[in-house]
Parts: sequence; structure tokens; C-alpha cells
Amino acid sequence: MKHISILVLKNAVLSSIDSSKQIFTRVNDFLIYQSKEPFFKIELVGLTRNVTIDNNYSIRCNKVVTEIKHTDLIIIPMVCGDYFMINEKNKEFIPWIKRQYYKNAEIASLCVGSFFLATTGLLNGKSCSVHWAAQNDFRKMFPAVKIVPDKIITYQSGIYTSGGSFSYLNLLLCLIEKFTGREMSLLASKMFEIEFERKRQAPFVIFQGQKDHSDQQVKTAQEFIENNFSEKITIEGLCKLVSASRRNFERRFKKATANTISEYVQRVRIESVKKGLERQSTTISNLMLEAGYSDMKAFRNIFKKLQG
Repeated sequence: MKHISILVLKNAVLSSIDSSKQIFTRVNDFLIYQSKEPFFKIELVGLTRNVTIDNNYSIRCNKVVTEIKHTDLIIIPMVCGDYFMINEKNKEFIPWIKRQYYKNAEIASLCVGSFFLATTGLLNGKSCSVHWAAQNDFRKMFPAVKIVPDKIITYQSGIYTSGGSFSYLNLLLCLIEKFTGREMSLLASKMFEIEFERKRQAPFVIFQGQKDHSDQQVKTAQEFIENNFSEKITIEGLCKLVSASRRNFERRFKKATANTISEYVQRVRIESVKKGLERQSTTISNLMLEAGYSDMKAFRNIFKKLQG
């Protein structure tokens, strides 16, 4: 039997705690229905027996963290609010999490629960999925962690991460498959109506450009791209616009925005096409031309690369 510790963090999102408990509990029920033994022992674990996770909800934990001497899987739920403040409120979990990990427990963080997991240092040098809207903040706080921008799920050295608010359900299916087999994971997928094997965040991303930086010349170039994306835009022209040398400006642009200049132009153009498709306002051919593309094959290749 696998012991699962679902951490009840302060400022956790209640649905991610409850969903984790319900899905693993139901898998036990499925197994019993098949005349098999239940596979999971699921416990809610807090720093205290009663935890108020925000102003509206209080959770009664099965155990306090000091009572758990060994666990097989630690679930870190989604959190909501100021990440620095959340990490500070929950820092007493960290020594226990690290001890359990070094005793071969696995860890799964749900969506932006990775902000708390990263404070342990266990993600340093490892790959991590993060919700697309939180990736810039994550990079700033944890530069030693390797963000995989588009993936729904990553797994490395006993640590699972998931990107996207409710894509953590796909991570739970992944864990069920690992522990009890694909057939049971498929059954859980059907019973809970969770899309099976979704792998990418790209279809959900809203590209807004990273402007939370202090490089005014880069911001000027970003604004020019966003206002003139249907025209021919060259790197030389942008460098002339901001009076900067090409090599230096390209380096600064990538550092500030996490995209090369060419990538930024493509993402702005494709975002305009996506919005047009969502509005169903005109044909794909017209949207392609309005975005500055003239070759349908090249456009399709770029769209597929960025959007899957």
C-alpha cells in the first residue's frame, strides 16, 4: 500500500486538495469493486491539526507533519496569493519534505504549488512545468530551475510538476497509471471525465509579452512590434529605431523577454490569428494576410509549432 501525504498548505486552493483526495479514494473504491485490495492510504497533513487555508475554509487534517515518519508520495497543492508570503507561511514544512525525499518519497506539485516546492531547493537544476501566466515570475524567483514552457507534466528524479490550473488532474492520472496501471488510469479518466494524455499548454496560452523589466529600449521595440506586426519587421530596423547595436540589443531583448526578436514577432502575429479564429470573424487566409504572412505553408508550420 502506498502512503500519500496531501499537504494542507496555508493559502492552498481547496479544490486541488479535495480533488486529490477524492480521486485517489475513488481508485481504491474501483479496486475494491474488482475484488482487489485498496492501494492507497491517503492522509491530509498539516502543520497543525486544524488549518485555515483562507478566510472561508478550515480543514481538519488526519495528521500533523511531525507524526508522519515515512510517506511514499507528497502532494503539494495549488496555492493562491503572494508567493513570497505563501512560502514564508509554510516554511516549516520544508525540512520534513526534504527528509522524506531523501528517504525516497516522490513529490508531485500541482500547478503553481511549484513555487513552494522550489523553495526547498529540490528543483534546482531540474525541469519544471509552470502555468504559462506565472512563468516570468517563476524565472525571477528561481533562476536555477529549468522551466519547460509548454509541457503539462514533467518528471525528473522522483519529482513531478504540472503546469496549468486544472491540468493537475492529468498529473493525478499519470500517478494513478504509475502505481496501479494504465487500465485503472483510463477508468479514472472516464469516471471523472478528464481528457486523457493532454500534453501541452500551448492551446491555452495568451501571449502578452514580458514587459516587467527596466530596459526601456526593449520596451520600445516590443511596442513597435505589437503595433506594426502586419508590416515587414527587421532586426536591423528595430536596432535603428532604438539606436542600439544589433549584437548587444539581441542579447538584451532575449534576457528581458525570454524570446528572441524573431520569436517575439512570430508570437505576436500568431496571437492575432488565434484571436481572429476565436471570434470566427473571417477566413484563415485573411487572418494570415492581416498578420503579415504571405505563404500559407510557412504560416501553417509556424502556427503548428507554436500552438500544437
